[in-house]
Amino acid sequence: MSIPQSIADRFEIEALRGELSDAVMMRDYDRAASLFTPAAAMRWPHIDKEFVGRDEIRAGIEWGQGLWEFFVQNVHPGTIRLNGDSAVGRAYVQEFGRMRDGGSHANHAVYHDRYQRTPDGWRFAERVYEVRYLDSTPLAGSPLPALPVPVRLLPGE
Repeated sequence: MSIPQSIADRFEIEALRGELSDAVMMRDYDRAASLFTPAAAMRWPHIDKEFVGRDEIRAGIEWGQGLWEFFVQNVHPGTIRLNGDSAVGRAYVQEFGRMRDGGSHANHAVYHDRYQRTPDGWRFAERVYEVRYLDSTPLAGSPLPALPVPVRLLPGE
């Protein structure tokens, strides 16, 4: 693999990870599901949940987001190991929010990923979420009111 292709692949995979975080934060479940291969798996072992295929992944993300009153996720770059049209990687996560049942949640976690190059670009083939630290101490703050009109990244979006 050429160095320019390797750089491009790493850039595209990092963009894929950012796109998924944005889709989840914006509760755009169709966009989130489209970032996985048709037979992909998303696993959340800390709560014994597994979703296989885009439809289950979409439903799983929507179900998970439905539990939150508010939710903030920060994903930090990790490793990417390329192998032709597939790759593996890790990304590091910090999340916090308040659940609709009143419970609070803050954690640090690791995404263990497998990626696949497709005709539509790089997609997740598998994403496993490993929680490394969890704090359920009640959050002292509160969310601000939502903006009346969503901020658009590009004209026409």
